[in-house]
Amino acid sequence: MTPVSTASIIGMIFTLLISLIVPIAACIVLVLKWRKKVRISSFFIGACTFILFAMILERIFHTLIFRATGTLITGNVWLYALYGGLAAGLFEETGRLVAMKYVMKDTLSRENAILYGVGHGGIEAMLIIGLTYINNLLYSLLINSGALPNLLSAYDADTQQTLVQQLSVLGSLPSQQFYLAGIERIGAMLFHIVLSYLIYLTVRKNNLRLYVLSIFLHAFLNAGVVILSRTVSVLLSEIIMLLAVVLLAAALYQHEKTNRKAS
Repeated sequence: MTPVSTASIIGMIFTLLISLIVPIAACIVLVLKWRKKVRISSFFIGACTFILFAMILERIFHTLIFRATGTLITGNVWLYALYGGLAAGLFEETGRLVAMKYVMKDTLSRENAILYGVGHGGIEAMLIIGLTYINNLLYSLLINSGALPNLLSAYDADTQQTLVQQLSVLGSLPSQQFYLAGIERIGAMLFHIVLSYLIYLTVRKNNLRLYVLSIFLHAFLNAGVVILSRTVSVLLSEIIMLLAVVLLAAALYQHEKTNRKAS
């Protein structure tokens, strides 16, 4: 099996730090900064809402839809990207709305909405990327140390062959791939903060159009990542998406700043 390069291992560590340390560090910094304005429970409400609506309810929905439609959706990249984006937007933004309107109704504020977004995006990074990259890093170290054959010897021949095929990817992928996952998470976490702020405005202003907007923004970004990755390089698609999220965050910040001055 091809050894995993040092550059790839550093990339895994980079993405691990982004996925596991950054959300926790951001939570601590915001709680200390806004000590009298936030409750740390907002972070955990965001995390639990993501688990319930995205990891459980949305996945049940996917199972039912894919069972009913066969390969109609999964066999068409454009349809799959559109469906996936809309489903993610509908479930996650509805989860945010329910959490902020009913669970956080007595503590909802601009600061708590932002901390909620850190929890929502942070737990996604931890569960989807962080756990995967812990495995990637551990297996890479086993491959490079020569200890993997001893570990695989406990399995039957077919299982060994399957595992070797899966793990051989770690040594064959370009090292930049392991950095890109971390960069993508930075944009994703910022995006979740932006969407959380939009839902906060939805509740505060009682304006469901902002809720609908958040669903379509979520769908657009999610579908865009899938489609762009098929038409341009992964690096370019991640850069485009990150810039789009930064511009969206800047536009929302400027809009709210102008509104606060006007009021």
